[in-house]
Amino acid sequence: MNRLLASFISIFGICLNDDFLLTMSKLTEFPNERAQHLLRALVNRYIQDGQPVGSRTLSQHSGLDVSPATIRNIMVDLEELGFVTAPHTSAGRIPTIKGYRFFVDTLVKLRPPKDEELVQFEAALKDSTPQALALSASNLLSAVTKLAGVVTLPRRSHVALRQIEFLSLSDHRVLAILVLNDQDVQNKILHVNRDFTEDELRRAGNYLTEQFRGCEINTVRDRLLRELHDTRESMNALMVDAIEIAQQAFPSKAPEGEFVIAGETNLMGLEGLGDMGALKRLFEAFVGQQDLLHLLDQTLNAHGVQIYIGNESGYQLLDECSIVAAPYVTEDDTMGVLGVIGPTRMAYERVIPIVDITAKLLGSALKYRN
Repeated sequence: MNRLLASFISIFGICLNDDFLLTMSKLTEFPNERAQHLLRALVNRYIQDGQPVGSRTLSQHSGLDVSPATIRNIMVDLEELGFVTAPHTSAGRIPTIKGYRFFVDTLVKLRPPKDEELVQFEAALKDSTPQALALSASNLLSAVTKLAGVVTLPRRSHVALRQIEFLSLSDHRVLAILVLNDQDVQNKILHVNRDFTEDELRRAGNYLTEQFRGCEINTVRDRLLRELHDTRESMNALMVDAIEIAQQAFPSKAPEGEFVIAGETNLMGLEGLGDMGALKRLFEAFVGQQDLLHLLDQTLNAHGVQIYIGNESGYQLLDECSIVAAPYVTEDDTMGVLGVIGPTRMAYERVIPIVDITAKLLGSALKYRN
């Protein structure tokens, strides 16, 4: 019982019946216990069936010993409070964004994965590289939830160059092989002005490795340009060639965050995502990435699972969607964010713990590969 109701009892010494309790609860814009029970039943039923829920259905499935007429009165009050709405005059009610939010924050009863599912989750995250692990995690989230799984690629506070090698290809092309942080290997095809011998490329790679081993990868290109400008006259031709080739191999700036996504087609045909035009715009958001990346970045410094329902995301393209996301960390280092994207009518009791445990498992898998 809230403080306002307690004050009425204390001051006036009155006996409060159920109708008065519900009226007072409305004044505080917070459903009483019975209204909360019915709201939970309504949301669960709507998530399951996708159809507006009527008073008679709630009477049969809510577990409360109340009449349909009483339930109708409570539904009217919940509608006035903004938790439910009636899409048609006589079609029953569905939850609003506010109703979903109250359900997720207060009423949802989570269903964690079973032990045998956890074994499958762990087995799915056995890849050798961070990028492959991110892809596996997105596939896992998609397969288990039947929605879209998204994972931002792992970030590193320090990506250092360990070694660089060059291999000669045909048509004035060279393959640059970068070894980063003792584990990751990146390959890039470079277009050069002339063909180089194997010996020239070997010596160039040795020179650059000696000069820049341990340097932050995103600063190497600037250092190459600076060195070429400051000491070009004292360099021999091979050193000049090596630096000019290497400029193409290193990024000119830190790469923007990227994500991998799986199961986009799972969203096709799902009720609650509007027409094909809305679905097309959502897919465009997946391709464009920036809006979705910005939203996911908001979760980087959060603790635990974060849920964005409908227009809470701040992006019109996602108004008919919910995103359940969580950061994944290795010890105290936040590496990225993963999550599930689906309609607002998603099985939150199932999706929330799946996102939570997948984030923990991915962080653990990355920890043992660093």
